Amino acid sequence: MLGAILRKKLSDEQFAKMFVGLILDSTEKGFEDITQIINEDKSFVKSPNMNKDDDGKFTLIVIAGNMQNLYKHFDSQRVLKLNEVIYKTLAPVYEFTPEQMKKALNDYTNYMIRINHPSKNTVYAMSKAMFYKYDLADYQDEYFKKMQCPNPLFLKRMDEIMEKFLLNWDAFFKRYRMAE
Repeated sequence: MLGAILRKKLSDEQFAKMFVGLILDSTEKGFEDITQIINEDKSFVKSPNMNKDDDGKFTLIVIAGNMQNLYKHFDSQRVLKLNEVIYKTLAPVYEFTPEQMKKALNDYTNYMIRINHPSKNTVYAMSKAMFYKYDLADYQDEYFKKMQCPNPLFLKRMDEIMEKFLLNWDAFFKRYRMAE
């Protein structure tokens, strides 16, 4: 009971700043490791030679995945409000208007839903998006290359990695509560 009272109360704006800050920090720090892991992955017959500076698509994938996960922790009306504040917070980073940011993230979200259909697993969608957005099909063996689909072993390894880029909601709710 006392723990619930002592948790810090966050406004939507404070939440958005924290949400954006945590994701941008983790993607910036983690992408170089991701490129190394992908470039050395055994499921590729030749290295994709991903560039450690090409993190834009990765960051948008992680943001879109985390925004999809908001629906697991908040009601739909609250998510819509939080999303608008997140767009406003994130837009200056990309030198976008909030409307442009909303469109970019909605495009990524819709893309991830489409390539992951019928599954609704966010981590799996993020892994598939990494595969397709970074054009990794051509680096696989002939069988998967012709099918233009990811090797399931690669996807399994990517799932383990991408899961680490989703916010830890259990830890969040132990420390914070949202203002009404």
